[in-house]
Amino acid sequence: MMKPLKLLFIRHAQSVGNQQKRMQGNGEFDLSPEGRQQAEKLAKRLLSEAWRPTCVYSSPLKRAVQTTELLLAPFLVAALPAIVSDLVDEDLDTSIDALTPFQLDQQIPVHYADELREFQNGIFEGLTWAEAQQRHPDLCHTLEQTEDWIQIPGAESLEAARGRAHQFVQRLLNRHNDGEQIWVVSHSWILQHLIAELLGCDRSWRIHARNTALFEFWIDRSRWQRTDQNRFNTDLWQIRRFNDCQHLR
Repeated sequence: MMKPLKLLFIRHAQSVGNQQKRMQGNGEFDLSPEGRQQAEKLAKRLLSEAWRPTCVYSSPLKRAVQTTELLLAPFLVAALPAIVSDLVDEDLDTSIDALTPFQLDQQIPVHYADELREFQNGIFEGLTWAEAQQRHPDLCHTLEQTEDWIQIPGAESLEAARGRAHQFVQRLLNRHNDGEQIWVVSHSWILQHLIAELLGCDRSWRIHARNTALFEFWIDRSRWQRTDQNRFNTDLWQIRRFNDCQHLR
């Protein structure tokens, strides 16, 4: 039986902006110390599961890039000869900062995709809600009075965000085949739209994804375009993990 196309969507680790409860948008924030620990815990988990990617896609924003680097670090240590590896301390530091160029294995391509950026939130970028209320009191009051979508000045529309999610998912499915294992490292808000696109939903659903949460999907890529009853054959399309954060326990 042919191995499926495996897709692992990952929310980035905690950033300084998350820690400060800022509406980060496309703003640049480093990972917090806790975020680095989260990413390292997830990296160890994925390594223990032998979940080595054949290709990685990441948002180009700093908090996602740093998460990607930390997740890949254990997989990028070149295999050592047995006579040497037997002498290596089991507590060897495999953080990305500890790697030398001679330890890097360039066989895992990483693509930074603008479609994976977080929601462009315009004039709210980088602000806490309290700061936004001080700077834009009328707008914030209006937002608090309704659940309908109100366009924030300078922000992208919901249609535009869902559109780039559609574009990325289609590119992903057109480019990759059965047997490949793909990581997609992105952000909580756009992940909702990416997952809705992959599942074929005509609506986007709220998902409270924690930092470093995993969403794993297995797809029979060879049958993806079928229009017969196989569309409803759940052996061919499987949700293996959804908002999984066991590594943080």
